[in-house]
Amino acid sequence: MADLTPREVAQRLGSGLLSFPITHLTTAGTFDEPAYKEHIAWLAEFPAAGLFAAGGTGEFFSLTPNEVETVVGAAVAAAPPGLPVIAPAGYGTAMAVELAKAAERAGAHAVLLFPPYLTEVGQDGLRAHVKAVCDATTLGVIVYNRANARFDDETVARLADDCPNLVGFKDGIGDIEQMTRIYARMGERLTYIGGLPTAEMFALPYLSLGLTTYSSAIFNFLPRYAADFYAAVRRRDDAAVMARLNEFVMPYCDLRNRKPGYAVSIIKAGMKVIGRPAGPVRAPLTDLDDGELAELETLINKVS
Repeated sequence: MADLTPREVAQRLGSGLLSFPITHLTTAGTFDEPAYKEHIAWLAEFPAAGLFAAGGTGEFFSLTPNEVETVVGAAVAAAPPGLPVIAPAGYGTAMAVELAKAAERAGAHAVLLFPPYLTEVGQDGLRAHVKAVCDATTLGVIVYNRANARFDDETVARLADDCPNLVGFKDGIGDIEQMTRIYARMGERLTYIGGLPTAEMFALPYLSLGLTTYSSAIFNFLPRYAADFYAAVRRRDDAAVMARLNEFVMPYCDLRNRKPGYAVSIIKAGMKVIGRPAGPVRAPLTDLDDGELAELETLINKVS
């Protein structure tokens, strides 16, 4: 992987389903590295084009910078040869720069840049934020269009001109006009990744906007199901996709939407259901209650 350019890594990511593993924690709330590595080894038995360590599903927002580097290093060590590992960066610009440098130290192959922490920012500020991170690393950078980091097409175009290692755009907003403008303007210059929860809900309509891949959180506990769903999307098998949406994805989303933060909590609950527990979520997230866990088990058993 070391001889791949940032653009080559991005092209690989765009060629298949993306794995976003949860971060295993002990009952005391500390990182459970052996369990995490075992989980990555298990996921490697199923097809994925990239692995995003300590991402949104991996509770990036709940980890310290030192923990992020440790988790990314563990992912690099456990991932099979040829599978790109993407590390997170985020918070304020200075910390995002440090996290990008940490990603290089840990052996990651690219960086997913999360929105700046808390404050609202304009397009000039977003551009400066992204450029600072791109300038700080030789790795490819993927921006996460989400929350207060909402990029217009002019900003993306200027960043693409200024930052050769800006190689990807992950969408977590779902604004069709915004995505249409960016894809129409940028074309194949970037790799486009679906990042809405749950991404499977948007996979088919987003394919026509250049989003050839997406982050699948359910890949954590239903890897074969997630891979089959992705295959149906890529061959544009509408009937197969709709059948899977009805049998599992939509009822699963109904359960996920019960409480804020359940987009992550329900993944760890799914791991518990399949007999591969990953520990609790960290505060301020909360775990599913027993009744919700039973509902999830019923759904999983229908498609397992």
